[in-house]
Amino acid sequence: MVVLNRIYTRTGDDGTTALGNGERRPKFDLRVSAYGTVDETNAAIGVVRLHLADAPEIDAMLGLIQNDLFDLGADLAVPQREGKAERLRVVASQVDRLERDIDTLNERLSPLTSFVLPGGTPAAAHLHVARTICRRAERIMAELAGKPDEPVSEAAIRYMNRLSDFLFVASRAANRNGAGDVLWVPGQNR
Repeated sequence: MVVLNRIYTRTGDDGTTALGNGERRPKFDLRVSAYGTVDETNAAIGVVRLHLADAPEIDAMLGLIQNDLFDLGADLAVPQREGKAERLRVVASQVDRLERDIDTLNERLSPLTSFVLPGGTPAAAHLHVARTICRRAERIMAELAGKPDEPVSEAAIRYMNRLSDFLFVASRAANRNGAGDVLWVPGQNR
């Protein structure tokens, strides 16, 4: 249970922030950037959900994803250390659920004949924004994982990889199952 009685603490006024284990890091630290960008992904998904009154299935899937993203932020905020009690971690079943949701939405989509430009319905356009933020979070997480003594769980990285796929497929679903996709026309404006 998290209890937040006081929002400002002044402890970050020196340009540092605390990880979930109490360790202080600069606010520009790669780990802080990773979970901050996961949070940004979550906020973008919140905007998407404002446009899904006619797509309750996608909205429900995104509701679960938003909770997962808080789990993922908690996972990143407490680096795994040997000999330490295990904290909240993203697990394989969360990745599996995303894959099932991708398959469910993808079954209804018309085949792609070109790359899709971000656009179409407001929900689809916002899903593309969320997808690009998600990809940035994944890149930061992969960079973090490549550093010595900066563990990132494989499940967390897989989750973000699948999430960007989900957001792409969901954008097509929000575009009348692909019928409203805006397709790239190579060289159209030459």
